[in-house]
Amino acid sequence: MNAVTTPNTHELLPPQRFDTVDEAQRYLKSQGVQYVLAQFVDIHGVAKAKSVPVDHLGTVMTDGAGFAGFAICGVGIEPHGPDFMARGDLATLSVVPWQPGLARIVCEGHVNDQPWEFDSRVTLKKQVARLSARGLVMYTGLEPEFSLLVRKADGSVAPCDPSDTLAKPCYDYKGLSRTRAYLERLSNALRASGIDVYQIDHEDANGQFELNYTYTDCVTSCDHFIFFKMAASEIANEMGLVCSFMPKPFANRPGNGMHMHVSLGDGRKNLFQDKSDPQGLELSEMAYHFLGGLLAHAPALTALCAPTVNSYKRLVVGRSLTGATWAPAYISYGDNNRSTMVRIPKGRLELRLGDGACNPYLATAAVIAAGLDGIENRMDPGAPRNVNLYEWSEAQLQEAGIGLLPQNLDAALDALEADSLICESLGPVAGEFLKYKRMEWIEYMRFVSDWEIRQYLEFF
Repeated sequence: MNAVTTPNTHELLPPQRFDTVDEAQRYLKSQGVQYVLAQFVDIHGVAKAKSVPVDHLGTVMTDGAGFAGFAICGVGIEPHGPDFMARGDLATLSVVPWQPGLARIVCEGHVNDQPWEFDSRVTLKKQVARLSARGLVMYTGLEPEFSLLVRKADGSVAPCDPSDTLAKPCYDYKGLSRTRAYLERLSNALRASGIDVYQIDHEDANGQFELNYTYTDCVTSCDHFIFFKMAASEIANEMGLVCSFMPKPFANRPGNGMHMHVSLGDGRKNLFQDKSDPQGLELSEMAYHFLGGLLAHAPALTALCAPTVNSYKRLVVGRSLTGATWAPAYISYGDNNRSTMVRIPKGRLELRLGDGACNPYLATAAVIAAGLDGIENRMDPGAPRNVNLYEWSEAQLQEAGIGLLPQNLDAALDALEADSLICESLGPVAGEFLKYKRMEWIEYMRFVSDWEIRQYLEFF
């Protein structure tokens, strides 16, 4: 393994805040930073960036770093169109602890000096503005799972620790201990940039891990998620490993989710919490209506939260070979019930749809739109389901009025396209998303897999 330079302390360092560009430049130079990554995401939620000398940070704040728009997936710019100018948000500026001499600033796309409505972060902030107009703030806690792998000589991948072979490895001490070097470097890097990692665990697949960090407002939470993926991938690469957020890298093991914990507040208290809730879930009337919106728009949300062909190898009915499944299949909610789409950990909602492939800005924007629809129309989510729904028959589910989530990307895209409220809330980016994802589905359907060769080559 190659050496990785990361902070040798586990202490949480508060993020730096700057009033002016000059102040930021002085600080960065004092830390030995020479370049700043002007970073944004494409429609897939993949980090894109230009490296900008510190002396030119001011230009990123005013004009923006220039990109050929047609070269970026899903920003709605043709070859003859204008440049995509990534304009920085000074509040997001932070050093990149795992790459000394480098900092990062989150940017939003601008075209013709105006925020570009195809930009995912711009899309989310429009929904956040709807909340702000009502005196509301949405807080989210995102829980990324990932697979830490090694690439073998034949090009295939396997868990990085060859001894990580248990049939049920969840919380396994040995699996956690033997990857400690990577996990602690990752945690230390995040904490050094102000992201408060508070626990790390081995998940239920071999080579699978989860780092939990503190919730915050939903825009910052998305920024942190992208930074987390950048750190996790690059630290792994420098160590000769592969960090994958692929939803289902192995057919016979649980996949990588990205659960979203959600609450609304007014800046002083959690408006989703009501300890007098007669159903014992400690949810307020507002929370139940928001939940009703999530359930009503669940099929469309699935396309944005589980946006790849591979995602639906995870969102299936049935049990995994480890004896447990953690992915939702049914449009339902319950108490501490991990067989439902929404779990209620007292006073907040845990949406379990998302996976590591989702664009967090688009998924969060859609969640706000669905939840506000529920609040505005006082949608009733029905009764909670506090039973193991994986064990229910199709007849039982139908009798209870519990719907099934889309079981492939094509069905999910149909649901999104049919959901006018979600599409209108996302604006033109919805059409771009549908276009790219329809192409992905067609490419998948026309691809001849190894399974087909084995099954049919000499069968007939």
